[in-house]
Amino acid sequence: MPPLLQAALNGSRTPAEHPTVPRTPDRLAAEARAAVDAGAQVLHLHPYDAEGAETLTAEPCAAALRAVRAACPSVPLSLSTSAGIETDPRRRLDLVASWNELPDLVTANQGESGILELCEHLIARGVGIEAGLLGVADAEAFARSVIADRCVRALVEPLDPRPGEAVADAAAMEDALLGADASLEQVHHGDGVASWAVNARALGRGHGIRTGLEDTTVLPDGRPAAGNAALVRAAVEMMS
Repeated sequence: MPPLLQAALNGSRTPAEHPTVPRTPDRLAAEARAAVDAGAQVLHLHPYDAEGAETLTAEPCAAALRAVRAACPSVPLSLSTSAGIETDPRRRLDLVASWNELPDLVTANQGESGILELCEHLIARGVGIEAGLLGVADAEAFARSVIADRCVRALVEPLDPRPGEAVADAAAMEDALLGADASLEQVHHGDGVASWAVNARALGRGHGIRTGLEDTTVLPDGRPAAGNAALVRAAVEMMS
């Protein structure tokens, strides 16, 4: 089976950082369709409210999911549950519990307070967990956790913007998972231009990769990317 290619459409990226970053449901749908046409197999997105803030509130999340599903039927959709969106673990769980339209998946950063309870809640509702690992401590704790064998995949996400350091961090996280005999599917990505170095290493190891405007605004050669579709096309070329 070929490696998975996921597109992360927006994250907390601002229009000042990239003029085409999508936030509204219609713009998310358009960017999603373009990314899928370019080769993305899974889509990850962050809904925004009417005031332009990232949100876990039920209706903006449902509106984003409905729009993207209409544009990309049958493509798995992932939402974020990052503490950067809602810092209070109890309120975050309450907001997610209020979702009346569910994503296929969520990313759940394993180093965050209250994350295991949130994951248990979502697993019980049939939502797949992409376990976000931002460092070796996250990977080690996740491999020992009660949810490790019930997640869909592990996201290896080194945050260092320097390519060499990011690649080393990804390798250390992978070693931590292997050392704990965690055989879960892995998808790797980095930040900025380092994302491409992380992606290249991951493909050499047989893992999936992620790209998109959440992760980087530049192509492998450092040139600005026109949008999510351009980034996905560059990833497809890397995979060929």
